[in-house]
Amino acid sequence: MIQRRSYKRIVLMGDLHCGHRAGLTPPRWRNRQCSEEHVWRKFTRVQEETWKLYAGFVKLLRPIDCLVVNGDLIDGRGEKSGGVELITADRNEQVKIAEECCEMWDAPQIVITEGTPYHAGDIESWEAMIDDSLRQKGRQVKIGAHEWVDVNGYVFDVKHHVGSSTIPHGRYTIAARDELWNTLWHEAGLQPRADMVVRSHVHYCVGGWHYVGGKRVDFMTLPALQAMGTRWGARRMSHTVDWGLMAYDIDKHGEIVCEHRHVRTVQATAAKALRV
Repeated sequence: MIQRRSYKRIVLMGDLHCGHRAGLTPPRWRNRQCSEEHVWRKFTRVQEETWKLYAGFVKLLRPIDCLVVNGDLIDGRGEKSGGVELITADRNEQVKIAEECCEMWDAPQIVITEGTPYHAGDIESWEAMIDDSLRQKGRQVKIGAHEWVDVNGYVFDVKHHVGSSTIPHGRYTIAARDELWNTLWHEAGLQPRADMVVRSHVHYCVGGWHYVGGKRVDFMTLPALQAMGTRWGARRMSHTVDWGLMAYDIDKHGEIVCEHRHVRTVQATAAKALRV
């Protein structure tokens, strides 16, 4: 006899960047590039390692009640790098890759937030195609730019974009700022009051909490499911990349009874010094 859970489980993830060589890639879509062989050998290892970790998370955490995919599900055309970092530049194929990544959770409810226009489309919305496809397969899906998800009375405020900081301690201030904006929108009667404000986009995981009138409010940025490996990031960025996802068990009273923090180091991306 299967024992019913006394809680609901929600999984939150984002920044899959499917179609990119460092993006989340199921085995059947793995590395079809042949140029710069030494580089693509490295990214084949990256794809193998990250998919093994991801599939392990899915096996460990299922069954779940809700899956939140917080933007940048696909990588897009890659104009800034001439498309050379892509395993496929066809966004229809990128959508299919992202669908496969989402479907394996077998979640009864899926919430998708829209990512950055550079990746998801300036005019069209390719993430809406993922929404339509999942609906046709019988999934209950909600997509939007900014969503609120109520799990047994515990409310998640979810949006993809958030500002960044070049200093480690500045990251917390930016995440906390969006929590304050939720407070002000709520006071105006225009948003639900969130228990946790969740953002993505920056590919690092930070968070904090504070009490407001006896009520605890959390805020965080999710880790990414794209590993380190973009030309832009290598040439322009200094900060570390956090890879993984988060999950929460919420009891019938709207309290978090268990937090699942699955943030990993992708060993295949580690740099090595050149010996002379």
